[in-house]
Amino acid sequence: MALGDMTMDILDIDACPLIIGGGLAGLMTALQLAPAPVVLLSKARLGGETSSVLAQGGIAAAVGPHDDPALQIADTLAAGDGICDTAAVERIVRSGPTAIENLARLGVRFDRDENGALLLGLEAAHSRNRIVHAGGDASGREIVRALVEAAKNTPSIALIEGMAARRLVVEDGAIKGVLVAGPHGPALLPTNRVVIATGGIGGLFLHGTNPAGSFGQGLALAARAGAQLADLEFVQFHPTALDSAGFPLKLISEAVRGEGAILVDESSRRFMSKVSGAELAPRDVVARAIWRQMTDGHHVYLDARDLKGVDFHRRFPAITELCANAGIDPAREPIPIRPAAHYHMGGIKVDLDGHSSVEGLWACGEAACTGLHGANRLASNSLLEAAVCGKFVAEDLKGTSAGRSSASFSGPMPPLRDDPNPVRPILTRAAGVMRERASLQEAAAALHPLATENAPASDPALIGLMIVAAALRREESRGAHARSDFPGHDDSRAWPRTIDMSDALETAQALVPDLVA
Repeated sequence: MALGDMTMDILDIDACPLIIGGGLAGLMTALQLAPAPVVLLSKARLGGETSSVLAQGGIAAAVGPHDDPALQIADTLAAGDGICDTAAVERIVRSGPTAIENLARLGVRFDRDENGALLLGLEAAHSRNRIVHAGGDASGREIVRALVEAAKNTPSIALIEGMAARRLVVEDGAIKGVLVAGPHGPALLPTNRVVIATGGIGGLFLHGTNPAGSFGQGLALAARAGAQLADLEFVQFHPTALDSAGFPLKLISEAVRGEGAILVDESSRRFMSKVSGAELAPRDVVARAIWRQMTDGHHVYLDARDLKGVDFHRRFPAITELCANAGIDPAREPIPIRPAAHYHMGGIKVDLDGHSSVEGLWACGEAACTGLHGANRLASNSLLEAAVCGKFVAEDLKGTSAGRSSASFSGPMPPLRDDPNPVRPILTRAAGVMRERASLQEAAAALHPLATENAPASDPALIGLMIVAAALRREESRGAHARSDFPGHDDSRAWPRTIDMSDALETAQALVPDLVA
């Protein structure tokens, strides 16, 4: 049935900018737009089902007395393994100290010493203690709490909760509105300015640390609107998720290793001791080392029983609580862990102001690909990017004008909900910690028909297919993308970094000849 054949509400939002997503990036964009009016759309309770609220480590910012943005820039470029956008790294990292001040003004209670100085933690691949945290290991929860409270107290921000964006309405290559769905069915919101801040894709995997509802909805919206996406093959697997039942897996912050915890197998053998950086090596290195142990039949644990001068329960109250819920006391016994899909370096390709390739469409946070992270995100640069780029997008939006839109949607009725369950086992087998051509081709063959249907699994399958197509194209190992059939870097050619929906479908058909066109 076409939407034009059924009654549909037109929700007049006075052509205000519409932000899709209620995590740190979306909230920051809305707050920085004030007093200009804006509509913030969240499919769940504002700030609830977001990756931001789950963040433990904090925000990386060069604010310490012995630190400098140039050092953080160097660390970021090193972690990005050769494909960071240097201009983006420079601008975002140098904006970090101001972002911390801005968040504090908005009510975030950062951890400080008795003299009021920020307490700074250390995480993997950082050359200085520069992780600004709040509530010990509950940084995301505290940041989101403050921003949600600020947003609800800002008259210029109109909140729409419990409705999900289903399609972007595009006419002549420009945004004209957003089709949404809620408890009472579909509705249309006319606007010529949309910001996607929907978070990541961890919900596309069987083992992930993102909320189950984070499976690339914003990427699918952008892809179906014709936007370019970039670096989709680069999926970061956090090395130390609590190995337990359920979804999402609970994260054991890298800060625990920063305080001295070590990785051991079931016989207490420390298998990272001879690796450069040991437990504080870049995340992709640690994740692959753990994956190899597990594929060899070992169980892997994070041993925090002997942290020098650290009261585990006081320093990590949230981790203590989640471990206690699993029957584990980290101060007395090792924590069982496994790698889990955690962060997507790829996303909607944007410029330094957050513009996508579609007129009237911006993106920020994990849903965007700014080029900051390259092939492998440096720890705690994600909240930095969300806070900083939310402000960049807001500043750019202030220079745009509202356009009255008589948007209509006459395409086939999209599903009113998504179902990533059929995609999860396919993508986990093919695009996990280690990849190779045959399994990627099998995944493309399985995902292509799902992506081209009009069914609840179609949008998740489309993003899964685009990830697989990008991973097939990159015939090398770099950063978080590791292929057993191409184990080294190949700098002899420029690997394609951008992809769009039609490109992904054509790539899959070319690589898998048995696909039906």
